[in-house]
Amino acid sequence: MIIKWVGLIGQFRPKKLISSIKAEVCAAEEWELPLLKDAAKHFLDKSLYAIGLCSMIPLTSSSSLLLSSEKHGERKRRQTKAVFLHEFPDHDITLEAAWPQLFIDHKGKYWEVPESISVDCSSLISDSGLRYRFGIHKNSGLPQSVDSVNAQNPIALLPGLCAKAAFSYQKSKDLWRQKETKEDVIIETEKGQFWRPSYDIRLREPHATISGIIGGTCMAWASAGSGSLFVKPTQDVERSSLGAHNRVRFRADLFGSVCYTFQHGKFRNLFGDLTRVDARLDILSASALAQKASNLFRSAQSNRPSNELSSPKINLIYQQQVAGPIVFRVDSKFSLDLSPGRHGPHLEDLIYSLNYSLRILISGKVVAWYSPRRKEGMVELRLFEF
Repeated sequence: MIIKWVGLIGQFRPKKLISSIKAEVCAAEEWELPLLKDAAKHFLDKSLYAIGLCSMIPLTSSSSLLLSSEKHGERKRRQTKAVFLHEFPDHDITLEAAWPQLFIDHKGKYWEVPESISVDCSSLISDSGLRYRFGIHKNSGLPQSVDSVNAQNPIALLPGLCAKAAFSYQKSKDLWRQKETKEDVIIETEKGQFWRPSYDIRLREPHATISGIIGGTCMAWASAGSGSLFVKPTQDVERSSLGAHNRVRFRADLFGSVCYTFQHGKFRNLFGDLTRVDARLDILSASALAQKASNLFRSAQSNRPSNELSSPKINLIYQQQVAGPIVFRVDSKFSLDLSPGRHGPHLEDLIYSLNYSLRILISGKVVAWYSPRRKEGMVELRLFEF
């Protein structure tokens, strides 16, 4: 067995360290040597650190095994994950198991499930725009909130066995597009010709495009034993807010999205060569939206909590070149609440980031991002991410 690569990951929480030292200093009456020693001890706090080890093992020319293990200082349990991937000409099969598994809901809150196992088969993107996916997912143990207190458990993460299937059809049309030419890539100078590609191959052509996706999902839940609950079908970690701890055994639904993209510039010059706006409207559940619209027209009042799947989502992305390969980006997500007295968009998430594109990786970039709503930030290396 040959290991393809091994990675070591470390994490440090400077904000928590600064907060603990600040509290220590503010509580002290005088600046003395013992105070400095007590402040220095905070650097030894295990909860400030996390370490992880991951490795990829190729089994055959078309299959591989990814293993990872993480240990966070403030937690007793180690997080272990194994992913088996097999590639077919038109499909990918993925078997994934984690103890525990970490999920994130649509509000940016993290949830930890003690045990999660899934088998998934997904089709590759075809020229026709048709895609489909099906699989089985099993959760064991009650989910626990990582960063919230007294938060309601997402019903979709409660224990149970679920079979899922989905299909979608995607179509896009360019309103206009300026194709890349040889003159764009090869520059003539007095010293001769030299090659000048775009900083990011996916941002090399100015254009305006409209696209749409329509699809359907169906889910079937099986009992997980005594005390198990049946959950209203949602997306993987989408939280159901129907209030009742009941979930139907089978349900099917439709979803859809409409997206508009406008890009100015070819992202080649040092300044003023990239401005891009992406706007997308998502309908998460056609049935929930139709029911909410029906209640509005009938002026029906209900004491039940609103189903969050009935609220369309708007995603806005703005990108602006700062200098050379550096791009400032803002990602925002809004929810259109159709409840009486609450009409209008409500901000769900906001992320500011600086992206440094790496020409050597064609479409790779170093990303430093921060979310003020989640109070979370990170520096990442992303490959072929857009």
